[in-house]
Amino acid sequence: MRGYLALSVAIISEIFGTTMLKLSDGFTNVLPSIGVVIGMGLAFYSLSVSLRTIPLSLAYAIWSGVGTALTALIGILIWNDPFNLLTGISLLIIIGGLVLLNSPDPAQQHNGSQGQIAD
Repeated sequence: MRGYLALSVAIISEIFGTTMLKLSDGFTNVLPSIGVVIGMGLAFYSLSVSLRTIPLSLAYAIWSGVGTALTALIGILIWNDPFNLLTGISLLIIIGGLVLLNSPDPAQQHNGSQGQIAD
């Protein structure tokens, strides 16, 4: 559970850092530029902590997928980024992929094994 808490902090920090990146105006605004460094630093640190208990492939997919989807929504809601049918479908595909990645393996559930090959 701690790994997923750290992963949540990583996602929120990455979204904060990315939002500050937009506000930094090419690193010409000092405070948002500092926010980028703090947000991204905390994001990568928290992601590394989450990797103690969550496999890399799963943690990175969740971090990048949720971060991308939420950042896109923030762009649409706050900065009036364009939204159309293709954008909506793309966001649904990202979310669907994350759901599938987090789904239990049916073979492991059926056999009750933990990644072992059944004879």
